Amino acid sequence: MADRLTHLDENGRAHMVDVGAKPDSERIAIARGEVHLRPETLALIREGLMKKGDVLTVAQVAGIMGAKKTAELIPLCHPLALTQVQVELEISDALPGVLISATARTVGKTGVEMEALSAVAVSALTVCDMVKAVEKTARIDNIRLVEKHGGRSGDVVNE
Repeated sequence: MADRLTHLDENGRAHMVDVGAKPDSERIAIARGEVHLRPETLALIREGLMKKGDVLTVAQVAGIMGAKKTAELIPLCHPLALTQVQVELEISDALPGVLISATARTVGKTGVEMEALSAVAVSALTVCDMVKAVEKTARIDNIRLVEKHGGRSGDVVNE
């Protein structure tokens, strides 16, 4: 772990880290999250009866778009040339709700953790938007980085 926060300069002001001297490497990050819903709402999603359309497909595409827009949303993130973003949504009766997983990949000088996390967050927000007409109690929970691979710090597996 670094002794200082890299997004702060010598005067303690925020700045974008210069990654120009770092070598390119394959970078992969996996994030997950949940949207808690009532069983009745899950039934409507499963049966394709939500008025706004196919909740899981729209949320999947929204998550991919969210990953691509990460540098526009998080001020000190570098714009990345993503080589792949994969978003999966699964209905969970046990939760009850929707489980979301996102994998982001690139070959570059900095990691894709924020892109994977953004994909999950935007997918979760989209699920909430798609169901808000029938459920006002949807709750986004437990968005977290599960794994990251590549770069100077190597592999990190949190789950």
